[in-house]
Amino acid sequence: MLPGTNFNAATCLPLTETLAQRWPVWVLDVPGQPGLSAAERPDRGGLAWYGRWLGEFLDRAAIGPVVIVGHSLGGGIALACDSPRVVGRVLVSPAGVVRLRVTAGVLAATLPWLTQPTSSRSARLLRMMHGPGEHPSPVLTDWMTLVARECRSSLAPLPLPVATLQRAAGVPMAVATGERDVFLPPSRLRRAVSRSLGVDMEVLPGAGHLVPDEHPEQVLSLVDEVIGRVI
Repeated sequence: MLPGTNFNAATCLPLTETLAQRWPVWVLDVPGQPGLSAAERPDRGGLAWYGRWLGEFLDRAAIGPVVIVGHSLGGGIALACDSPRVVGRVLVSPAGVVRLRVTAGVLAATLPWLTQPTSSRSARLLRMMHGPGEHPSPVLTDWMTLVARECRSSLAPLPLPVATLQRAAGVPMAVATGERDVFLPPSRLRRAVSRSLGVDMEVLPGAGHLVPDEHPEQVLSLVDEVIGRVI
């Protein structure tokens, strides 16, 4: 499993625990993101560099075949990895297909969070990333405040080349986004997923961008579906 921007294994426990009830799970902290991996980000290469990094990990760990679950940035990394050990992908609000949407409201919540982080500003940003009726947990609120104080947040990655997406389309996958995803709404992502990856995207009712935190059981269902197609 690969977390999204500013998240890591420790912040993905709801989904990790749900998946681990069924299968062995590895969760990787992404280099250059807050966590226990390397602090440096690649100077160039973007998602392609991260795809090679993931392939090297799979080779050195000698695990496989694997189904990769990627959220946001993690979804883009999953698409960029061409390791033969990857037999399936579950992409939740994946980067790498289209540019993320950044609205005026998102900017209005993000800039104060970056410049003078407080718990209330972190909670405001997280509420925009959640679906209606969902409230950020104190753990995630504290984490995002710490990230803004101690780290330099990375920008959203650019879409992957067409050839990379076409190659990834040769492996079974499921793609989903939240009905109320502020960064990758269905209206922005659905057509690109169909055109580039050749799959019908699932829209998760009422969900926001933080699907792994809000609806881990729905991600489990997608993994189960892909594994059923692989076996």
